[in-house]
Amino acid sequence: MWRLGEYVGNYCIAVRELGMRILEFISESLGLEKERLNMILGEQGQHMAINHYPVCPEPELTYGLPGHTDPNALTILLQDTLVSGLQVQKDGKWVAVKPHPNAFVINIGDQLEALSNGEYKSVWHRAVVNSDQPRMSIASFLCPCNDSVLSAPNELIKDGSTRVFKDFTYTEYYKKFWSRNLDQEHCLEFFKN
Repeated sequence: MWRLGEYVGNYCIAVRELGMRILEFISESLGLEKERLNMILGEQGQHMAINHYPVCPEPELTYGLPGHTDPNALTILLQDTLVSGLQVQKDGKWVAVKPHPNAFVINIGDQLEALSNGEYKSVWHRAVVNSDQPRMSIASFLCPCNDSVLSAPNELIKDGSTRVFKDFTYTEYYKKFWSRNLDQEHCLEFFKN
């Protein structure tokens, strides 16, 4: 008997552990203690989306999701290995992200851009329906604790620099993010100092 819940549960646990390790590496790359970003983000939530894109008879007339950044801290994406549906914006153009077997795509979300004082950038991306084949993707989102105050650590404010973004909670940010169209200007612009 196939137990979807068991497989999904195990997948979520493994991906969460991977995300926590990635956040530790990012923290160290910024010159912070390994656990610093995880401490600021608090008891992080995790959301998962399993997307199925059926065959589209006229893919040029539609898309899966418009261009946007992710409102969370980190996104871990497992792409369909047969069809490229993820595109990122590079130099004003949309570029397909080629899927690789047994590999994840890691997207930096808006919260990490704010916490890193702009050192890491959240990625403008979109999902496109460009295939005569059905495809799937699995995305896991690591989200800060709703009441965590998100502010770049003092150690990142040096050499006369200032905080790029105001302090805010994830609840404040999430509410603003979904009160506008996804493909409008970057939501972090509303939180700049």
